[in-house]
Amino acid sequence: MLPAFGLYTQIAANRRRSAILIAGLFVLFYLLTFALALLARALEGAPGTFDDLVRAALYDLLWLSPLTTAAVALWVWIGFRINEFTLGLVMGSSLVERTENAKLYNLLENLCLSRGITTPRLRIAETPALNAFAAGVKPEQFTITITRGLLDTLDESEIEAVLAHELTHIRNGDVRMMIVAVFVVGVISFVGELIFRGMRGGVRLFRNSGKGKNSGQAAAILVALACIVIAWFLSVVIRFTLSRQREYLADAGAVELTRNPDAMIAALLKIEDRSEIDDAPSGIMEMCIDNPRRGFADLFATHPSIEKRVEALVRAGGRRPAIQEEPATP
Repeated sequence: MLPAFGLYTQIAANRRRSAILIAGLFVLFYLLTFALALLARALEGAPGTFDDLVRAALYDLLWLSPLTTAAVALWVWIGFRINEFTLGLVMGSSLVERTENAKLYNLLENLCLSRGITTPRLRIAETPALNAFAAGVKPEQFTITITRGLLDTLDESEIEAVLAHELTHIRNGDVRMMIVAVFVVGVISFVGELIFRGMRGGVRLFRNSGKGKNSGQAAAILVALACIVIAWFLSVVIRFTLSRQREYLADAGAVELTRNPDAMIAALLKIEDRSEIDDAPSGIMEMCIDNPRRGFADLFATHPSIEKRVEALVRAGGRRPAIQEEPATP
């Protein structure tokens, strides 16, 4: 098991890195605003060189920045208010009361009592996939959702480990960070898609750029589109970076809460290759205990592989379950 000092030091360092990355996400909104201003200047057809268009777009950015800041702040505030309800609605999950599943409720409550934490609400998503995720940005919103497949497959100690993993995400502030990231990246992706779908006129202008007076406009369009692509790409990279390290820390936090690394290892091995939730949006899968990726897609995975996570837990004192050999055929 990881020493408490080392674990808490890593959590504090991860929070600092995450705060910097989240700030970077918001900076990308200003890059996107500049790109839209430059695109608008180029498409309006006013005469001018490329430098003139860039200067005009920078001027537009100055007076648009307060509006951009207000719009982003409003969107994040809305995300904070509706995230738990929205995730429950999208997943079709239902709240679990103590009278409906006392054993599950008691597992979570005992974990919370051991650390003086407000007990989150519990939801069950009716899917055979083996997965779980946490939601909420304040105590009255905190919710842990687990799938029916996970409940039916894992034993009690393994379910406790999964609950402890998700509870650690809440304790570490990971859920709040990921809610911000999902909402912010979603807006950047949405705006980028709208722009590229509506760029038919811009493409025609770019194709005619060799005819003299449109060369500056064509260059401005090209730069604006490049800025939009860069903003989208960096937002995705930041979201991936936010996700990967937090899973190792949540695994370690689960071990710290349960004192049972073997249960966390066994749970992960059972979840492996069985965690894909059909029709779940990518934003929800990124918040789950596992978000499987294979082959080339693994370069853009939001989670480290189950194998790497198990290796980390083994190094921290856990043991892989013994492999049951098939009886020899007579």
